[in-house]
Amino acid sequence: MQNIGLYLMSLLYTAAGIYHFVKPKFYLAIMPPYIPNHSLMVLLSGIAEVVLGLALLFPATRSLAAWGIILMLVTFLPVHIFMISSGKFAKIPELVLYVRILLQFVLIYWAYRYV
Repeated sequence: MQNIGLYLMSLLYTAAGIYHFVKPKFYLAIMPPYIPNHSLMVLLSGIAEVVLGLALLFPATRSLAAWGIILMLVTFLPVHIFMISSGKFAKIPELVLYVRILLQFVLIYWAYRYV
């Protein structure tokens, strides 16, 4: 069962990273104004997600990848907080925005299992 979770996590981050290149406008729309160079940040976060997702598959890089994912998720928290506090995302139910923050902590725990 542990391997299924690992492969699922790898697929999740790899696919999410690829999505940064397929639909960058989605990610650009949620960037807080205080983060510089939005296009570059979307590109770099997409690359990071693909690299970390694939690195989970190899025992030699798994722990480092899991720590990288944890760090990445922590750095994404301000984006989720911005989505709640900015009023820019009023079309999204507030409960969904709060659940997304809680989900970050679930994902952090999931990644920590592979450290």
